[in-house]
Amino acid sequence: MAMEIGHVHIKTYDPKKTAQFYIDNFGATMKNEAPNGNIQLDLHGLQLNVTTISAAQNRKQMMGIEHIAVQTDDYAGAVAKLKGNGAHIMLEQFNNGRHVAFIEAPDGAQMELIEKV
Repeated sequence: MAMEIGHVHIKTYDPKKTAQFYIDNFGATMKNEAPNGNIQLDLHGLQLNVTTISAAQNRKQMMGIEHIAVQTDDYAGAVAKLKGNGAHIMLEQFNNGRHVAFIEAPDGAQMELIEKV
């Protein structure tokens, strides 16, 4: 089962200010700014998603680096492995034409598993 980094998601009270911090200090470049204020940056090949708390998400959300997203070409196999290892899957959903799961990692961190299509 192949996996690759999808993105790192940063939750903040002020997405524009936070994005500007990564642009000014670490050379990130703007990829996309959505009308709702969500921002995607390219940090030397790593996608940073910079958003605020989303009322549409019914799982615990944290400020700071909230989760690391991993994409897989075998979503069902990866979920089965996670469940077999006793991982706590916080949420599974179908989003933008692909399966997505949020997994609780140690110390309050989260991982996001995304079906690669």
